[in-house]
Amino acid sequence: MEFFFELIIAAFLVIGGIFGIVGSFGLIKLNDRMSRLHAPTKATTLGVGGVLLASMAHAAFFEKYVSIHELMITLFLFLTAPITANFIAKVHIHRHDTPDSLPEPGEDKIWATHKKPENEVIGPQV
Repeated sequence: MEFFFELIIAAFLVIGGIFGIVGSFGLIKLNDRMSRLHAPTKATTLGVGGVLLASMAHAAFFEKYVSIHELMITLFLFLTAPITANFIAKVHIHRHDTPDSLPEPGEDKIWATHKKPENEVIGPQV
């Protein structure tokens, strides 16, 4: 039974390592900024998650305690990485794709929104 637990832990470590290498390689090799943003936020997050799962499994199976610290780190990582990537992508879109449609500083109360013409209707018209 101990071999089975070691196999699970090794699998988590190998999967985490593969995702980490793929994410790092994507960060280096992808061409534009938006593609480079995708690699570390998706693949590397899963890589760190795999290592943390291996650490939690080792603590549970061999050390006989539940590791809450690794669980909290994993949850925090999986919750914050997509939000951070979204904010960085929004800034990139607003700074590089549509600089003329941005409001002046202090003019807009909502961060990272495009100006909308006053007579434009959003949604289905009934």
